[in-house]
Amino acid sequence: MATPRTAYEENFRDHLGNVAPDGSRTKIRPRKPRGPFHRARVGVSWLLLAVLFGGPFITINGHPLLLLNVIERKFVLFGVPFWPQDLFLFLLVVLTIVVFIVLFTSIFGRLWCGWACPQTIFLEMVFRKIEYLLEGDGVQQRRLDKAPWTTDKIIRKTSKHGIYLALSFLISNTFLAYVIGIDQLWVIVTDPPSQHLVGLFTITIFSLVFYGVFARFREQACIIACPYGRWQSVMVNRETIAVTYDNKRGEPRGKARRDGEDVDGLGDCVECRQCVQVCPTGIDIRNGIQMECVNCTACIDACDEIMDRVERPRGLVRYSSLGRIEEGRQRVLTPRTVGYGAVLVALLVTVVILFSTRAQVQAVILREPGKLYNELSDGRLSNFYSVKIINKTFEEIPVEIRLLTPPEGELIYLGDFSSVPPQGIAEGRFYLALPRNILSAGRNDIHFSVVSGSESVSEITSSFLAPHDVGAP
Repeated sequence: MATPRTAYEENFRDHLGNVAPDGSRTKIRPRKPRGPFHRARVGVSWLLLAVLFGGPFITINGHPLLLLNVIERKFVLFGVPFWPQDLFLFLLVVLTIVVFIVLFTSIFGRLWCGWACPQTIFLEMVFRKIEYLLEGDGVQQRRLDKAPWTTDKIIRKTSKHGIYLALSFLISNTFLAYVIGIDQLWVIVTDPPSQHLVGLFTITIFSLVFYGVFARFREQACIIACPYGRWQSVMVNRETIAVTYDNKRGEPRGKARRDGEDVDGLGDCVECRQCVQVCPTGIDIRNGIQMECVNCTACIDACDEIMDRVERPRGLVRYSSLGRIEEGRQRVLTPRTVGYGAVLVALLVTVVILFSTRAQVQAVILREPGKLYNELSDGRLSNFYSVKIINKTFEEIPVEIRLLTPPEGELIYLGDFSSVPPQGIAEGRFYLALPRNILSAGRNDIHFSVVSGSESVSEITSSFLAPHDVGAP
């Protein structure tokens, strides 16, 4: 006999899986997952965690792998320094990533969330594992929550939250290392706390935020706070591959029976609800693709285990698409994915070209505003200029400013800016003297070259002002 569904279950899109009918939050205590997909996720998670925590210690030619020092405006990506002047490159990279996410999601759904998102990895592979170790499986956790406060319960709860706080503090310091660098972080750690009270206060706040997310907020970060789930609703379609329940094979649902016992024409779903009990966001995957599903595959492992027990084929819940389940075919190359792919390829080509032609030295030469011209004792005319040279490399570079046109001019430096420190800026002033007979009245175009060694690193066009009575004799 098929199992009837309640009105609350039928209207699953009108409520969240972690919200009870009376509007209160239902604390999700999922059953401990196990199976081949979970083991694969554990391997991927540990690899990503190793990269995250080891990243600040990895250097390329003595420089950090990744540095995002917003305060001092120093940015390093894969050992290559970037400056605020490279903001357009950053925005282009962000746009490329967004298009990639759109393309990836249209094909594979919310796969990122279940396999690579830091929120999911920390919660499911670190904090939840500690909870399973100290408090047991989901059923045992619920039983412990309802139990009176005994010595054993106090020890378990205190130990768990103490470890959570320590891990949150470690995570905060790891992210701080990506901002200020591991060397500066070590200085802060080894110095007396009184010398870095602001930094200590900041890291404490972030630690408490991480603790609150992983100890209390939990799955609500994916369901409520994360915008990616909302984006998913406009990016997926019938051809999107996701964790999907085969309703043609599973319906109508009924109690467990052995293979060969076709009871009242029931489907393969035996109404064990293991897929629901193991879900970290509290949804029923049998209701179809839902925004709250993070494609963690826990329901696939749970369902396959039950199918083995009742001697039915695996794959009642599997990676598939609605089109493949209902129509028996899979189309990956749809007009939408082709369009996304074309845009992504164009952006990638643009990014590669701009990065490969990116100048390591950037110079700005401006005629000083508010000043016209000066007449020198030898009859020549002069204009004052200010110069700023930015060195985007990690090495000190020698520089020289040369006049390209007109060649008859002379540069007189006011101060020394013959070299630029690594990742530094050299600023100075100079004036340019030109013969009167080569100038035209008013504005004259002139061209400078900034040379480092024997290589011209930048060519700049500026202007030279002359009075109205100049010209050839």
